[in-house]
Amino acid sequence: MAKNMQPIVKRCKQLDISPAVMGYTAKTKSDTIRNPKGQMRRKQSEYAMQLNEKQKVKFIYGILEKQFRMYYEKAAKAPGITGENLLTTIERRLDNVVYRLGFAMTRREARQAVNHGHFTVNGKRVDIPSYLVSVGDVIEVSERSRSSVMFKRLLGEDAPVFTIPQWLERDKNTLKGTVVKMPAREDIDFPVEETLIVELYSK
Repeated sequence: MAKNMQPIVKRCKQLDISPAVMGYTAKTKSDTIRNPKGQMRRKQSEYAMQLNEKQKVKFIYGILEKQFRMYYEKAAKAPGITGENLLTTIERRLDNVVYRLGFAMTRREARQAVNHGHFTVNGKRVDIPSYLVSVGDVIEVSERSRSSVMFKRLLGEDAPVFTIPQWLERDKNTLKGTVVKMPAREDIDFPVEETLIVELYSK
């Protein structure tokens, strides 16, 4: 299976996004005195701006081109606004849901954890990161994985605090989350102009 192994901070700088969106807090070179003009950007062409938005979404969610185009085609056929359909469909990926519920520190970590079979959906083990959740689905750390250090740290008074989006629900004292409604456009937690992606694919 193909993997995106691009360096996080460097790629974030190229795409003009904060590493915090990826779950990282590292500084970029543009934050240092050695590169005071690091944030300056040349004027981009229309195509470059469209391509940048597509690459941004692909990178944040860890999706390769073939699968991303499949999501776009599905979004274009669905009722509603194509760009919003695209983002909310991708937001429903199991690896993203695991990250958004606070079961992993980054989407990359979540993807790996799903691949290793650490999660169940409605009581059945699912090891496919691209699995799309639906309303009412219950995502839970599997019984055999709960004793691992990775998940033990998520419980108790010293457990890290995460901001859970409104379309998901999780009790801090459990390793279980529920999809209470479909994600909406306002639930996307990073700036993106999805209309540019639609324009790119519509050519």
